[in-house]
Amino acid sequence: MRIEETFIKDLVIVEPTVFGDERGYFFESYSKTKFKDLGIDIDFVQDNQSFSKKGTLRGLHYQNPPFAQTKLVRVLEGKIIDVAVDLRKDSPTYGKTFSILLSAENKKQLLVPQGFAHGFSVISETASVMYKCDQFYNKASEGGIKFNDPSLNIDWGMDLDEAIVSEKDQVLPFMENCNSLF
Repeated sequence: MRIEETFIKDLVIVEPTVFGDERGYFFESYSKTKFKDLGIDIDFVQDNQSFSKKGTLRGLHYQNPPFAQTKLVRVLEGKIIDVAVDLRKDSPTYGKTFSILLSAENKKQLLVPQGFAHGFSVISETASVMYKCDQFYNKASEGGIKFNDPSLNIDWGMDLDEAIVSEKDQVLPFMENCNSLF
C-alpha cells in the first residue's frame, strides 16, 4: 500500500498493493496497522455504500464539528470523478478543489479529511461507491455547497444541464454563503 500526497495538505490518494493471477486479484483496501505505519491514524466507525446511474452528481457535502467526518472513498464498480473542497479557513489552500478519477479498475482511494466538502459524479453506466467514516451521520451538523458554484469551477466530467441531482443538493448555497465552521 502506498500514499500519494496531493497539493492540498492532508488530502491523500491511497493505492493498494494488488496481487493478481489467473483467478483474478486480491488486495487489502484498508488495514489499520498499515495505515498507521503510513502516518494515518484514524478510527473509522461506519461504512457507507451508494449505487448511482450515469449522470448522477452527489454533493458537495460536509458535517461541521464536533461531528466532522474523515472519509476514505473507493469505487467497487464503475467510474466516478471524486471531488474534495478545502473548507479550512486557516489553510493556504482554502477554497481550492481537487478531483480524481476513482474506478473499480484503478482501485485508488481518496482520503478526505475533516474540514473538506466532498462530492462525486458518475461517468460510467453505473457506479457503486463505498466510503469509511470516522464519525457517525449527524443531521444537525450537515452542510453543503452547490455543485455548480462558479467560484469553484469544478469539472465534473459531464454536462451539468443533464446531471441528475437531488432536490436537497440543488438548493445548497454557494461557498461564500455556506455554514462551514472549519
